[in-house]
Amino acid sequence: MKIYAPWQQKFEKLSTPFDEFLNAQMTTGIILIFMTVLALVLANSALSEAYTHFFHTKMSVSLGSWEISHSIHHWINDALMAIFFFLIGLEIKREVSVGELSDLKVAILPILAAIGGMIFPALIYYYINTGGVGQSGWGIPMATDIAFAISALVLLGKRVPPALVTFLVALAIVDDLGAVLVIALFYTEQIQMVPLAWAGVTIAVMVMMNRFGIHNNIPYFIGGVILWLFMLQSGVHATIAGVIAALTIPAMPKKDPSHLRGELKVLLDEFDTHPIKDNYMMNDRQKSILTEVKEKIAHVETPAARLEHSLHLPVSLIIIPLFALANAGIALDFSTMGTTIMEPVSLGIVAGLIIGKVVGIFGVAWLAIKLGIATLPQNSTMNQIFGVAFLGGIGFTMSIFVADLAFLNTPELVFQAKVGILAASLFAGLFGYFWLRFVAKSES
Repeated sequence: MKIYAPWQQKFEKLSTPFDEFLNAQMTTGIILIFMTVLALVLANSALSEAYTHFFHTKMSVSLGSWEISHSIHHWINDALMAIFFFLIGLEIKREVSVGELSDLKVAILPILAAIGGMIFPALIYYYINTGGVGQSGWGIPMATDIAFAISALVLLGKRVPPALVTFLVALAIVDDLGAVLVIALFYTEQIQMVPLAWAGVTIAVMVMMNRFGIHNNIPYFIGGVILWLFMLQSGVHATIAGVIAALTIPAMPKKDPSHLRGELKVLLDEFDTHPIKDNYMMNDRQKSILTEVKEKIAHVETPAARLEHSLHLPVSLIIIPLFALANAGIALDFSTMGTTIMEPVSLGIVAGLIIGKVVGIFGVAWLAIKLGIATLPQNSTMNQIFGVAFLGGIGFTMSIFVADLAFLNTPELVFQAKVGILAASLFAGLFGYFWLRFVAKSES
């Protein structure tokens, strides 16, 4: 094939690996680690005051007499994270429709393991904090950070079978769904019925757009923004609007993909009948054919799949790292760290994310396999499930998010929670990684 741009091949050699690196799940984990370390460094340096002041700076959006004003920290946690939850909603919808959760026989093990991995951490935390000021934080250790957990497995390469990665992805998706439900049902402020009713009307309109076959993303974007505003006023946490909006996005193509090949062949054959000019410029009919080709390809793509693909990089490389930078910065006093980690909130989170996750994920999976309810992922062992159970104890993103909701206006408890989350996530991630690398073996 003739290359018209002399630097094109050299650039492609450089850009293709970079694109693959950006799209790899481990990229998110690496950036998260960097931003977490950066947040900790800033919070424990001479720049700590500037760091705190920046994220408490007010930002306002106004239209006439209407105005909404929040701190940058609030905008990140309530607005940008709504996009993160939107992506979670799309992933849940895909997994249930055509992914690993669409076949109950395959999905039963990660579903049961995820449920166990949510219930046992919550129970352990609640037992430690019953009657205390931190009792409401029981939802914090229920979460699993999919980016960090998957990154650890990707780093292990061929040491773990692909089916084990699939198991962890499905488990994390179910875990995300559980976290969304917990936030919606238990970490909601006082309900305002009028905005909530208008939110219901907006959802109904978006569902109707789906049923009418509207595949353009713009109406859904407008509906999603309106839904977010109503949810923000209703008292239900605004990020839930992201998940609900995602579930209204069409997951079926506009036209049958089985006819695409024939239609494209006709158009491309006609394209070839027109000679290319010396300056490599196409004529008007060729440009028209390319437009038709793009339209036909777009018609066999689903809006849900298209949005999921386009949002992965912005969410992974911008939104989640910004969340980590805004929320992971805690001032550490190592002389009191031992005391802090033994506070009921920190201790409950550490015990929940380490002991609770292992008992919940590994214990429930072992029981389900022994009872014949489920089978092991292909070429994997119970030893590997044990290692994955530890990786499930990496709470981080969602755990920090829930901590901010559970201990709203109680900074001391938020601090204790974050210390527990960071300590538990670090231990669980390292132990799970080294267990899978040096102890657990795949079935040959």
